[in-house]
Amino acid sequence: MAFTFAAFCYMLSLVLCAALIFFAIWHIIAFDELRTDFKSPIDQGNPVHARERLRNIERICFLLRKVSGGSRGEASRGGSQLVLPEYSIHGLFCTMFLCAQEWLTLGLNTPLLFYHVWRYFHCPADSPELAYDPPVVMNADTLSYCQKEAWCKLAFYLLSFFYYLYCMIYTLVSS
Repeated sequence: MAFTFAAFCYMLSLVLCAALIFFAIWHIIAFDELRTDFKSPIDQGNPVHARERLRNIERICFLLRKVSGGSRGEASRGGSQLVLPEYSIHGLFCTMFLCAQEWLTLGLNTPLLFYHVWRYFHCPADSPELAYDPPVVMNADTLSYCQKEAWCKLAFYLLSFFYYLYCMIYTLVSS
């Protein structure tokens, strides 16, 4: 039983995949919160509720920024944005598996990497620093698409987690 670079890659991928699962769950909860707030019939005519709802939409969309910092006070106070770390971690996976010459694992991760690159450069937002545009995300079709995207990523990351676990054990035992 030998500790190889491939085994190290799978161990690190397990830990980071848990973070990606957290990001995907956060996306699902955020979009579900927008969907339920969008359909809430309570206080529809109340201007205080409308302002609070708009702040909630902006807060969620600014947390899903592609870059940190920004001109808006709320955006810069938003803390850790979730889109760029997710894309970076997944890019790190692909780089590690390329260096470890784990071709099957790299092949399984490449389609999502290409989607992340495409999504980063072709975002639907008017602003180049936002991944989601606050007025557009409240469209029922866009919100539904965003939720499906988050569920698909969660399924991919969960399957990847167990695949990495299997490959790590297999690599450690077979070496």
